[in-house]
Amino acid sequence: MMKRNSVAGLMIAGVCLWCAQPAAQSQERYKVRLSTIPMDGGMRETVAGMGSAAAVLAGTKLTINGTFQGLRTPATAARLHNGMARGVRGVSLGDLTVSKAVSGTLAGSIDLTPEQLQNLRKGQLYIQISSEKAPDGNLWGWLLR
Repeated sequence: MMKRNSVAGLMIAGVCLWCAQPAAQSQERYKVRLSTIPMDGGMRETVAGMGSAAAVLAGTKLTINGTFQGLRTPATAARLHNGMARGVRGVSLGDLTVSKAVSGTLAGSIDLTPEQLQNLRKGQLYIQISSEKAPDGNLWGWLLR
């Protein structure tokens, strides 16, 4: 009786692992290179830095993790935005947690609507980090596959 229960348990565990595999395969991965926003000569004193991030889409939940460094003043906010097209600024979709420092991390998860999912796949979503002296954006980067 004990052997039969052990074999049944192993079979159930194997089936559970097999069923869980498609969920892991359905994740979409995106990369982000954070760089300074397009600037004019007067912004050189306030805008600097770089960073990177990775994003994973599982279902409708987009999870973002990244790092940044070299800002001239501490970061104040990080947000996910939806642009009208790649390279064109747009509306904020939600806040991310960011280190309030010149170097640090950013992270967060945001549930996307069907339209936002389409825009993600078209390369229209981007991350923007703002800083004390650059409240309208210091670093930004587009989520690309």
